Amino acid sequence: MQLFFRISFLILFWANSALAADIPLEAEDWTLATEQDGIILYTRPQPDSSYKAFKAVTVLDAPLNDVLAVMADPQSCLAWVKGCIHVEGFDERSFNDRYAYSVNDMPWPVKDRDYVIHIVTTAREIPGTVVMHMTAAPEKRPVSADLVRVTVTQTHYYFTPTEDGRTRMVWLQHAEPGGVLPAWLVNALIVDIPVESIRALQKVVKQPRYQGYHLIYRDGELVGVSR
Repeated sequence: MQLFFRISFLILFWANSALAADIPLEAEDWTLATEQDGIILYTRPQPDSSYKAFKAVTVLDAPLNDVLAVMADPQSCLAWVKGCIHVEGFDERSFNDRYAYSVNDMPWPVKDRDYVIHIVTTAREIPGTVVMHMTAAPEKRPVSADLVRVTVTQTHYYFTPTEDGRTRMVWLQHAEPGGVLPAWLVNALIVDIPVESIRALQKVVKQPRYQGYHLIYRDGELVGVSR
């Protein structure tokens, strides 16, 4: 039986907003923060913000189609995104246009954060890079008194197949986490969270449930992943 997943991206630990300043992929002020386990992480100041942006670069030991199979499974967030404790997809209009809701755990006494994101995925068969842009849509779900709704953040993911059958991943992100959180704490988390999440992703993407997928293109545009 064929399984068909429309790609949903549920790996963000804060929500995105078009109000946030754009994060340049290439800029002179990216500063190396750490390099470990094949993960290179950079940070840079973000205009009009106390919180830094980060750029994580790595190569996943899996083909692009299997990586996207993970991203298409909402529950995979619980397995590899550090701090993700609840996730659900909703209002899926197409492979390229859908929404997701997630809750992320924060250490006591800080309230947990929740976010609602609009996910836009674009890719052409040639050259093959899959781009995921995520923007905040806080009005799409009711606000809970027990959580702090994150409304300003942006994330970009770039997945590119390599010649040896693996996948290069670039993760750009900046967020205003909301509430009262010291900048030093958030700036520390933007190093730890992506590194630990990518380590977990390297393991999750090798699980049998995500093997054997192929990408579906229509008129040269990526429209899904299936097996």
